[in-house]
Amino acid sequence: MSISTVLLTILGIAVFVIGLLFSIAWHELGHLSTAKLFGIRVPQYMVGFGPTIWSRKKGDTEYGIKAIPAGGYIRMIGMFPPGPDGRLEARSTSPWRGMIEDARSAAFEELEPGDEKRLFYTRKPWKRVIVMFAGPFMNLVLAVAIFLGVAMTFGFETQTTQVAGVQQCVIPQSEKRDTCQKSDDVSPARSAGLEKGDRIVAFNGQKVDDWATLSEKIRDTIGPATLTVQRDGQEKTLHAVLKENAVAKKDSRGEVVPGQYVKAGYLGFAAQTEIVPLSFGDSVTRMGDMLENGVHSIIALPSKIPGLWDAAFGDGERAADSPVGVVGAARIGGEVMTLDVPAQNQVAMMLFLLAAFNLSLFLFNMLPLLPLDGGHIAGALWEALRRNVARVFRRPDPGPFDVAKLMPVAYVVAGVFICFTLLVLVADIVNPVKIT
Repeated sequence: MSISTVLLTILGIAVFVIGLLFSIAWHELGHLSTAKLFGIRVPQYMVGFGPTIWSRKKGDTEYGIKAIPAGGYIRMIGMFPPGPDGRLEARSTSPWRGMIEDARSAAFEELEPGDEKRLFYTRKPWKRVIVMFAGPFMNLVLAVAIFLGVAMTFGFETQTTQVAGVQQCVIPQSEKRDTCQKSDDVSPARSAGLEKGDRIVAFNGQKVDDWATLSEKIRDTIGPATLTVQRDGQEKTLHAVLKENAVAKKDSRGEVVPGQYVKAGYLGFAAQTEIVPLSFGDSVTRMGDMLENGVHSIIALPSKIPGLWDAAFGDGERAADSPVGVVGAARIGGEVMTLDVPAQNQVAMMLFLLAAFNLSLFLFNMLPLLPLDGGHIAGALWEALRRNVARVFRRPDPGPFDVAKLMPVAYVVAGVFICFTLLVLVADIVNPVKIT
């Protein structure tokens, strides 16, 4: 590996880390701003974990940066309500009960005179939901802004109606071979005289501007068809007889369904790909697809564990859709800077990586599990439901929902997350996902 490659890799990693720190700070800013808006005292706003590198106190909040850029936090006074007897200090020999009491006492350890009206748990449930949702929401806003900016100004690699190459024969795509056999028919595209570089502008007399439309028309046609192509600045009319063939199945969005095939019309050419900016509508649709895929990825995380284990400690290959941690994402950022592509392509890829990271932060933090933001949101919503039900049936107000009672579960969840994070970390180091 050359010195220049090493330096470019380091530069890519550094750029990603800066983007990571900004994303974390942006997330915590959402919590901080809404907490202060609702009069909650916030003693600390920190980016990172571990030893403090720099900090400065402004007002009643200490702002700082810590050594390990793997997260961040704000500390709010009174995250949990006092116990039933009103006491805050730990007072039980039970380890599970001790966890609850430790969490409760930590929420009040910086309590100062006058803070009685600035406690988190005393705010109405809808205000607590806003405070806890504001952090992930900031990541979602950043992801959408970056994605739309990249999609509408730079664009994405898209198949076009230009011919990149002509197939010599008809080969069922389910057979996964490239070599023609004597029994294979000549491809309709070759018989019609279609050539590399031609741009198909009409199919059976109907204008086609994009690959999705052309592909659909080809698949729906078996038999004679007329192609209008642009070649060397002139339009030519070609006549083809499309044949039925086993081709890859597509879903409702036009995406190929891996491993599934259908019988459809077949012409026999490869479409040229170009980087094309998307319209606002297409960009929003693509962002929606990305969000949907992100949700499916979160749901599928448990099923990825065996593959991760095999990739980390066995001889298994690392799947392209394998979960990636901060270290793996930073390595990808380093690889992006070493690619032999124009600088604008590298910038677009880095921005897209940052958008994907922020979208993952949003989805992950919205899981209704403590200690994630979604767990606190679920607790506030449950409290609102209990109080409203009590009001409707004229029962006594049950009071604040004691989220501290869920801390033993939170520790278990945190332990699972830590183990999963360590597994991803090992896989990212010994068998990383690479750009193909």
